[in-house]
Amino acid sequence: MPHRAPRPARTPRPSRLPVPLLVGALLLAAGCAAPAGGSADRAAAAPARELSAAELRAAAVTDAELGPGFTVTAIAPGHGETGPDGGRETADKPVCQPLLDAVAPAAGPAKAARASASPAPVSAVPYAETDLSVALAADPSGSLYGGLLGYRGDRAARLQAELEGLFGPCAEFSSTAPPPPADRSRGATRTGHRLSRNDTPTPEGADAATGFTLTNESGAVVLAQRAVLARVGPALVVFSTVGVGAEPAPVPDERVVRRQVAKLRAAQKG
Repeated sequence: MPHRAPRPARTPRPSRLPVPLLVGALLLAAGCAAPAGGSADRAAAAPARELSAAELRAAAVTDAELGPGFTVTAIAPGHGETGPDGGRETADKPVCQPLLDAVAPAAGPAKAARASASPAPVSAVPYAETDLSVALAADPSGSLYGGLLGYRGDRAARLQAELEGLFGPCAEFSSTAPPPPADRSRGATRTGHRLSRNDTPTPEGADAATGFTLTNESGAVVLAQRAVLARVGPALVVFSTVGVGAEPAPVPDERVVRRQVAKLRAAQKG
């Protein structure tokens, strides 16, 4: 749900992978949960068309469009840090397991297979994806990780509705991870997680928006990823920031989110 901003090494955490993968996991974890409401839905001014993979890439915001102080880097979808497969991290609530399967540092193919094994009424895999890293020279801690995910038909709307259904069952849960292969004497690791909704205004040009924070709490260390997901026609725009310890994850820069939504909507209108 890329190697993006200065952050401490080790410990499975949401920030160690592209935010689109994190969101995909959240959507998969939603399963058949009923929408809980909270998105600011509104009709688009004009029908939005599905973009080709090339058009979706071209619709990604650039540093030149954001102005001085911003550096945008395109990242290959699915590119993220992986670590030695020390075994599966297991959630105490099965509905939240796909989320952990995505954020744990297991090998990519096995990880994807495990996440896909969970039943979901709508496929969370986009037909096209463009991942981005947006660095802010004046405030490195506010650097954004995000991307554009394209879906067919009404899947983007249905997936966002399922994400809304996760805030209840996965508001608070824990997981257990086996020790790393190199040091089996360390014993299993117990980690607490919290998923919470953030009040998020719907950017102009978007159909709906959902804001959330996911934490990984192991001992005295608290790692948090704060994200904004905006639905623009048949596509999702996702951006997140990272916070460590007492330093909260900053609110994703509204200028970046608004500019990306506007550019994507313009591309969809052709």
